Amino acid sequence: MKFSAAAEACNIGYCTENGGTTGGAGGDTVTVKSADELVAAAKKEGPLTIIVSGAISGSAKVRVSADKTIIGEKGSSLTGVGLYIRQVKNVIVRNMKIGGVKATNGDAIGIDESTNVWVDHCDLSGDLSGGKDDLDGLLDVSHGADWITVSNVYFHDHWKGSLVGHSDSNSGEDTGKLHVTYANNHWFNVNSRAPLVRFGIVHVVNNYYDSLILTGVNTRMGAQVLVQSSAFNKCPAKAIFFADSKQTGYAVAEDVDLGGSENSAPKGTLTSSSLPYKIAALGSSKVAGTIPGTAGQKL
Repeated sequence: MKFSAAAEACNIGYCTENGGTTGGAGGDTVTVKSADELVAAAKKEGPLTIIVSGAISGSAKVRVSADKTIIGEKGSSLTGVGLYIRQVKNVIVRNMKIGGVKATNGDAIGIDESTNVWVDHCDLSGDLSGGKDDLDGLLDVSHGADWITVSNVYFHDHWKGSLVGHSDSNSGEDTGKLHVTYANNHWFNVNSRAPLVRFGIVHVVNNYYDSLILTGVNTRMGAQVLVQSSAFNKCPAKAIFFADSKQTGYAVAEDVDLGGSENSAPKGTLTSSSLPYKIAALGSSKVAGTIPGTAGQKL
């Protein structure tokens, strides 16, 4: 990891809006080497950059307070330890490898009722050998969270990938919020939720989907999803679709290589020209040769 990465503000997608996302910039820097040290550092008040060092195993749900940057050193990992970002603003999580978080400890990364969160260059995985409810999501965004960017993340080997909007019954809290960007991510051997979106306004750009098991991008409950400059390889029929909710979800596909799969979602209104930011599109023909080499714990 380059030390300069620890001080970077979000420079891509929706987390550049609403005043931007700077994490722990301007505060002290600490290094943690155990779950207990991480828990203690993450709950401190005020700006703080937390560097995670070494392989940390345990069973914990780490509550992250506002104005934090959590960044992993090269080769670091969390096993059984998830991050919970609830009712706070301005959090950055970068270069973290997180796996095997049991459902009792929530998601690998859970973002709940929070704003301005950037998750970048992370490796998130689970375990397909057990039951699909033994572990929760790899990265879930819920309860009216807003202005979120998920970039350069490697999602792999898990039942439930990423969820935006946790319930059909949560329109009062979610409608008009849940602005999420998924940029430059690699999805491999994930069963479903890549992502599943309710109510949200979600931009998926430069994503590479390889060997999904059941479904891909699922749009529900009035969600507006733009899938742009992305490609599917060896994926099931339902690459982009609407199903299983009381209200229709919508999607627009711009330069998407479905790889023989289908886009059956009703056409929506979210387009690249209507976004408040610009992201360079690689082109669907180039994501397969580019994204697997850049996504994941590679800072």
